[in-house]
Amino acid sequence: MGCVNIRLSFFPGYQRFLHSTDYDSFFLKKRMFKFHQMKHIFEILDKMRCLRKRSTVSFLGVLVIFLLFMNLYIEDSYVLEGDKQLIRETSTHQLNSERYVHTFKDLSNFSGAINVTYRYLAATPLQRKRYLTIGLSSVKRKKGNYLLETIKSIFEQSSYEELKEISVVVHLADFNSSWRDAVVQDITQKFAHHIIAGRLMVIHAPEEYYPILDGLKRNYNDPEDRVKFRSKQNVDYAFLLNFCANTSDYYVMLEDDVRCSKNFLTAIKKVIASLEGTYWVTLEFSKLGYIGKLYHSHDLPRLAHFLLMFYQEMPCDWLLTHFRGLLAQKNVIRFKPSLFQHMGYYSSYKGTENKLKDDDFEEESFDIPDNPPASLYTNMNVFENYEASKAYSSVDEYFWGKPPSTGDVFVIVFENPIIIKKIKVNTGTEDRQNDILHHGALDVGENVLPSKQRRQCSTYLRLGEFKNGNFEMSGVNQKIPFDIHCMRIYVTKTQKEWLIIRSISIWTS
Repeated sequence: MGCVNIRLSFFPGYQRFLHSTDYDSFFLKKRMFKFHQMKHIFEILDKMRCLRKRSTVSFLGVLVIFLLFMNLYIEDSYVLEGDKQLIRETSTHQLNSERYVHTFKDLSNFSGAINVTYRYLAATPLQRKRYLTIGLSSVKRKKGNYLLETIKSIFEQSSYEELKEISVVVHLADFNSSWRDAVVQDITQKFAHHIIAGRLMVIHAPEEYYPILDGLKRNYNDPEDRVKFRSKQNVDYAFLLNFCANTSDYYVMLEDDVRCSKNFLTAIKKVIASLEGTYWVTLEFSKLGYIGKLYHSHDLPRLAHFLLMFYQEMPCDWLLTHFRGLLAQKNVIRFKPSLFQHMGYYSSYKGTENKLKDDDFEEESFDIPDNPPASLYTNMNVFENYEASKAYSSVDEYFWGKPPSTGDVFVIVFENPIIIKKIKVNTGTEDRQNDILHHGALDVGENVLPSKQRRQCSTYLRLGEFKNGNFEMSGVNQKIPFDIHCMRIYVTKTQKEWLIIRSISIWTS
């Protein structure tokens, strides 16, 4: 039976070989492996002489050799197709596996542009790099057309100073040239001055650069036309991202049926400033689809390559979740209120109804707090990872502590003395409306004392009491005669309920 054991020993090595081989050299190495299999067969034939007098064992040996030859001469196309399917399934189902994070960073750190020759349908040369590029991709719809309204909203909701810091890039991704010509004519008529000023560019990536869009895998049991639509959309976005990689410091993706909030750029700049020193990949200013997703421009080439790599696997907004995770941002960083609202009634896919709305959107100008740099601490019993800093963040998260007692404090110590115009503190949430501060006050302090453990103020002045779990005061700078070093939430009476501090907002002079 030694001959049979020699054959079976092939399989462990073969499996190790498959798992250690990169895809580029996979098929060449597999043929080399078969060559070594053939060499082994002749060695086995030589050893079969020991089995001449053992007919039963000889029969088994001959059977094994016959199966070996069948394995070697089976059509390569059949064998390799199974391996290709295995590779495809691995790439589809392992996107969110933590063990692929390091590999993706090393092997897919694409810093170069995708080789595409774009057609400039309406544009003037960009004179300088802007702060923010707003990207839109649009195709012909069976019902409705919201592109012009979207562009109008972007410009109308921006101040003159904000317009100097933005550029808008529209990718007309439909292959219908007549439709593109008509849209370009409408855009140039309505927004000529923005085009001349270099704030608006209209481009097109020719069809010849697109990968195969027919006969793709039907993941999630989607119909073929749906698979083709979402796969092409991934490529549309990839080419748009590729074009915008060097036009600004930051990039935000919108869809072509969106309404903007007033002064959205100023709000975005405040948020980015508040996250200085914090690692992030994606910031979300809308909870819908691929609307209001913000990136560092230096990440755009890698994101473009990523969308192309997995263009037929799943919709773009799903891929973006994987992209964020692969670059080690585990949690969603989303801001409220939302800055962008979906306004289309008909989808770009087959003209079906799409009534999705972001109920966190506020169209009128809202004032994002400044929240200057500070350190925070509390002597309350913190629940799990709902630490104090989360109440001071502009992200949608909060501090959560177990029932506080009289004299418990929640303290903010600013890095530098500040002049405060307005303070707003909210406790509790919609889901836990009783987890509010039932009895408390808000104090401001000066004269920070040096300490090895934590800095704190020597004197405090009371501004007022919490009412129904909330505190809000304007004109603080007119009431306080000194620059403020500290701010303190002080519990004036023990309560049985837990405490959620949902948000602490500070506006400075």
